[in-house]
Amino acid sequence: MKFQIEDVTVYFPYDHIYPEQYSYMIELKRTLDAKGHCLLEMPTGTGKTIALLSLITSYSLSKPQSPMKLIYCTRTVHEMEKTLAELKILHNYQIKHLGPQARILAIGLSSRKNLCVNPTVVAAENRDSVDAGCRKLTASWVRALAEENTDVTTCEFFESYEKAASAAVLPPGVYTLQELRAFGKEKGWCPYFLARHMVQFANVVVYSYQYLLDPKVAGIISKEMQKESVVVFDEAHNIDNVCIEALSVSVRRQTLEGATRNLSRISQEIDRFKATDTSILRAEYNRLVEGLVPGGNLPITDNWLSNPALPDDILKEAVPGNIRRAEHFLHVLRRLVQYLSGRLDTENVEEESPVGFVASISSHAGIDQKTLKFCYDRLHSLMLTLEITDTDEFLHIQTICDFATLVGTYGRGFSTIIEPFDERVPHIPDPVLQLSCHDASLAIKPVFDRFQSVVITSGTLSPIDLYPRLLNFHPVVSRSFTMSLTRDCISCSCSDQLPVSTKFDMRSDPGVVRNYGKLLLEMVSVVPDGIVCFFVSYSYMDGIINTWNDSGILKEIMQHKLVFIETQEVVETTLALDNYRRACDCGRGAVFFSVARGKVAKGIDFDRHYGRLVIMIGVPFQYTLSKILLARLEYLRDTFQIKEGDFLTFDALRQAAQCVGRVIRSKADYGMMIFADKRYSRHDKRSKLPSWILSHLQDANLNLSTDMALHIAREFLKKMAQPYDKTGSSDKKTLLSQEEMEKLGDGSMHEMSY
Repeated sequence: MKFQIEDVTVYFPYDHIYPEQYSYMIELKRTLDAKGHCLLEMPTGTGKTIALLSLITSYSLSKPQSPMKLIYCTRTVHEMEKTLAELKILHNYQIKHLGPQARILAIGLSSRKNLCVNPTVVAAENRDSVDAGCRKLTASWVRALAEENTDVTTCEFFESYEKAASAAVLPPGVYTLQELRAFGKEKGWCPYFLARHMVQFANVVVYSYQYLLDPKVAGIISKEMQKESVVVFDEAHNIDNVCIEALSVSVRRQTLEGATRNLSRISQEIDRFKATDTSILRAEYNRLVEGLVPGGNLPITDNWLSNPALPDDILKEAVPGNIRRAEHFLHVLRRLVQYLSGRLDTENVEEESPVGFVASISSHAGIDQKTLKFCYDRLHSLMLTLEITDTDEFLHIQTICDFATLVGTYGRGFSTIIEPFDERVPHIPDPVLQLSCHDASLAIKPVFDRFQSVVITSGTLSPIDLYPRLLNFHPVVSRSFTMSLTRDCISCSCSDQLPVSTKFDMRSDPGVVRNYGKLLLEMVSVVPDGIVCFFVSYSYMDGIINTWNDSGILKEIMQHKLVFIETQEVVETTLALDNYRRACDCGRGAVFFSVARGKVAKGIDFDRHYGRLVIMIGVPFQYTLSKILLARLEYLRDTFQIKEGDFLTFDALRQAAQCVGRVIRSKADYGMMIFADKRYSRHDKRSKLPSWILSHLQDANLNLSTDMALHIAREFLKKMAQPYDKTGSSDKKTLLSQEEMEKLGDGSMHEMSY
């Protein structure tokens, strides 16, 4: 359908639209008009992605004099592919109505692992190995050597891409990763480097958060993106954690041992170059004396390392004289590794600010702050000069230099924390030095400052008012939407009459564990198909399952449904999920035990018969004795005036909402949500849940006994089995047609109630 939102004609590729989608588009347009940033919470299963794509591309089409690039950031490759599939449908619809003028170029950009078509390279077991394998075949010095020696192997796809030169372009269209690979194979071109090249020309780019938020990647991929771009962070409820992880580094014994081996190998390479051709090392030294940014004008294949996000004034400085010579730089790194190794020899937890830590390095190792700032930069230059391609071998020394640059750059917003062992397993020595970022705004600030509009959106942003403080920005629009429904397809309840809670002083109580088991046992006897049960941690899940197994509860559960368990091993969990779905598909039904904050909770949908009930066992608070968490809480309190309790509750409830939201993925779907912890009955906890969940969590459904929850489940499932009208009654519209949208645009219809 086509409809107007003020001066913009919106092209929407479906015959009907949800009222909340229309309201969502109105708020998006307000944001784009104001050239500002926004926070939008949109209920799960309400077509958020197509609403975003339709409004932003239509807005761009309405203003051809000011072409706008859309940078759409997703968390996973699966979400990237779904976004591009939606965009393809929309693009075809726009071409049908507007003809060739609506043509765009839209691509998904991912790692070599997902785009490489060279069978030898892509066969490697992990991403780092694929990256290294690619560089061994495409580095400029390897290709130069291959011209002299036919025994040297290069990549035929990259060579064909290079020979095509300016002719190597993608025609207009929307390309998924699979289609990019297919196009590359057909042309004989490398799809990874083709996509990297076409990013600057594309109208829409879809890639992961790290391409904008991780400075080591953003410095390569996103540095040439136009300032007029609109950036969308989809499923962005954990965006503050992504920002913090991008600027945090951990150093362990294995890291230091690996770095020592790396330095020995680099030293051998320097000696080899001295013996054969000293002019190369001398040329590098001269470049550094002249103050050139290392790697700044290198071919795209060679520019495989990048500066962390340094302030502009630092980037204008020259590399310090004491590390311009390769031998001197290696000597500095050896002293740094030795110093860090000595710091790990401690039996006590130690915490220091970056300023204090740098002062200690200067005092004991003779390395000043400016030298530390440029360690990553200098390593980049040296490894390129030494023509090192097997980069996966040198990840340890890269980690050390990343640590050095960050600790030498940022004076606040970080802590260095040394722990001699894991606090939860104190009898096993495992020292770790962590440079922990506490300020999420440091990573995302360049994005807010640079781009015209940034849209942060998800189904679980509540309480929405905390994000502007955590990310230190001022949104022009901040709104949470409810879900329009023709039937109450969501049933929420809090189970509380039996004592159930994962509160620290209750979680191990045999009665509590038994009552959780009884609740699940009763539910598996009534609820058909799939049931998902989320626990607060892996250790708690393991303990409670073992207790159920010893008491016979697990055996009783398995008489009704098969049981599958998420583990920290990705392959095992993937196999468990596949078998869980097969059990649901054949009608046997199954229970899947999972963990809040785990892989399953973050991105696996349990739609339709794969999830008729989800039970959230406990409130998923973070481990509150963590030194890193305590340091972050102190920083948030002192800098942003965010109270510890407010942040911990906010974080726990967004995780809980994310878990239970896995069960509803469309309005045609239905499912039940049980919050199995007495603390959810308290208003201060419950009120932090998204409004679309709260609207179904009525007072009558609080403090329920297991018997009452069972009765509600029976009645709900019986009701959901009846036929229903998908369009809704006249007073409660959930689908608006073309005619109704035209009336809405004319102002002759009042805003729909939903």
